[in-house]
Amino acid sequence: MSVLVTGAAGFIGFHVSKTLLARGDAVIGIDNLNPYYDVALKRARLAELTGAAAFTFHQADIADPAAIAPITAHHPEIDRVVHLAAQAGVRYSLENPYSYIESNVMGQVVMLEAVRRLPGLKSFVYASSSSVYGGNSKQPSSVDDRVDTPVSLYAATKRADELITHAYCHLYEIPATGLRYFTVYGPWGRPDMAAYLFADAIMAGRPLRVFNHGQMARDFPYIDDIVAGQSRQSSPRAASRIHRCARNGARTHGRQGAPADGAGRRGDELRRYRSLATRSRL
Repeated sequence: MSVLVTGAAGFIGFHVSKTLLARGDAVIGIDNLNPYYDVALKRARLAELTGAAAFTFHQADIADPAAIAPITAHHPEIDRVVHLAAQAGVRYSLENPYSYIESNVMGQVVMLEAVRRLPGLKSFVYASSSSVYGGNSKQPSSVDDRVDTPVSLYAATKRADELITHAYCHLYEIPATGLRYFTVYGPWGRPDMAAYLFADAIMAGRPLRVFNHGQMARDFPYIDDIVAGQSRQSSPRAASRIHRCARNGARTHGRQGAPADGAGRRGDELRRYRSLATRSRL
């Protein structure tokens, strides 16, 4: 039996694949290696995975059914799917909205169409986002909160993914779990994320660039906690479910940086952190 991981060259996908391989699973990775950020980083992650005999990689676009269908047909042994590939970034959706519809919405449908045909599918785990909470001012966030006021196109596509998946679960009994990731950080992370921008500024002695005059708050879960939580969801399910995926954590370097103040930006959420209450079913 094998695990299909989309976005295998991405930050979370790389760590998930590495963990699966370490515990003895065969992993089939898919990634289109798009240039949203430095492709060299994605190739370096892949180089860490390709040394494993149980790792197979396909460079393909999840939004292209002609590329994805043959891969799943060639690997009927796939019994678990971890779908992490997506067009990431809230602010980039203001510049290139079509990419988000193609990758996040069309890509979700293509993957659901592919996995519903897998004969031994036990689990379909996919990445949603804490951004779906959008304009909901209630804090901390809970899976029971309303998520019908997105403040970015990225958030809207992720909520669309949840609804589309729910429909597919109803129609085809796909055992699916959606994970609403908060702002994940850790080794091999994305260079456009706050943790790395701040670390780079501190090491270079530059001011930290902050927005909304510093009046923002986030949960920053560490990648190991996210991978551990994701692994627990890769088991048979009877219906569509949604989970928050956040846990406070910090790894410190010992240096401090001085902030450089700035105004808020379109699409930003001012505060987003999760409740510790019991998880709920969608």
